[in-house]
Amino acid sequence: MALRTILTDSDPTLHKVCRPVTNFDSRLHDLLDDLKETLAQANGAGLAAPQVGILRRVVIVVDDQEQMLELVNPEIIAQEGEQEGLEGCLSVPGRWGVVKRPQKVRVRAQDRNGQFFEAEGEDIVARCFCHEVEHLDGHLFTEHTDHLYTNEELDELLQAQEEDGE
Repeated sequence: MALRTILTDSDPTLHKVCRPVTNFDSRLHDLLDDLKETLAQANGAGLAAPQVGILRRVVIVVDDQEQMLELVNPEIIAQEGEQEGLEGCLSVPGRWGVVKRPQKVRVRAQDRNGQFFEAEGEDIVARCFCHEVEHLDGHLFTEHTDHLYTNEELDELLQAQEEDGE
């Protein structure tokens, strides 16, 4: 396993559509292992292969049990409800935006050996499923928000909400 460099939003790789995975081999296994190690080091909630410069449809999402879920060739097959909340991205460091996402999401994907499975998530996991799958199509969360908050602005916003008793 190895740590990979996370690209930032100015890198053109992040704006390209990824190709499906067709070979479920040791190279894929190494990529998945590297994504997991990189995500753990970055303390994030999800990471997509294009964020480390690999244009393949592979993502890692931290689930409700704090386990790293490997999703190869994921697709959203069902969604319901709506939530609005702050969202950030390891490829857009120090910036946050308010984004609307489905409350509940179901994905169909393959595991590292090519076996199909489905996974479901609510709240933050649903948000992560959507966010990471969008990376595979060359999109960033910044396309869904009217304003990007800096860390300082975010701290002020959260402090004001806390004082208001929200």
